This record gives sequence, structure tokens and C-alpha cells, in this order.
Amino acid sequence: MSEILKRVADVIESRKIANGGDPEKSYVARLFSKGDDAILKKIGEEATETVMAAKDARAGGDASKVLYECADLWFHSMVLLAQFNLKPQDVIDELARREGLSGIDEKAARTE
Repeated sequence: MSEILKRVADVIESRKIANGGDPEKSYVARLFSKGDDAILKKIGEEATETVMAAKDARAGGDASKVLYECADLWFHSMVLLAQFNLKPQDVIDELARREGLSGIDEKAARTE
């Protein structure tokens, strides 16, 4: 499972302007060139589309749209991770750290 995440993350990393990404030729490079606000706006859009697809699917619509929108959301979240020099493996490691913890206990243990 994580091999595809690594490959996608490597492509995203290669699209950073500092790594030779060209905003004229690459959607991801264009996002990076626009900065945090553009990336965050896109994540907000994709999160909303994911929610709407889930609501539609629950009302009898096509559940495959949830998958499609969730993939878009994950992809744009990976762009955000790359913006902050983080990798999907960092998220996997954090999920592993939380495994077996009560969500209530984990949230209570946060310092922020």
C-alpha cells in the first residue's frame, strides 16, 4: 500500500520549483508556485466535494464518487505535506503511534 504513496510523493517532490518543477507544464508546480493559500484552498474544495459525494452516495447515489473525491483529497493533502517537507510515511508513522489508543485519550494527551 505505501509503495504507491511513496511513488506519488516522489513525483510531487519533483514538481517543487526548487527541484525544477515548471508551473507552465505542471499542475502541482503551479500549486507550489502559488503558495500555501492555493494549496489550502484546494484541500478545502476537495474536502467539500468528498463530503458532498458521501452525502449523495448515502442518499442512493454512486459510491464510487466517494472514492474518486477521496483520492483527490489525499493527493492534495500529499501536496500540502510536501510543502512542509513531510512525507506520507510521516502520517503512517503517526497513525501507527496512535494505534490502540482511545481517540478520546489521544486527544486529551495533546499539548495543544
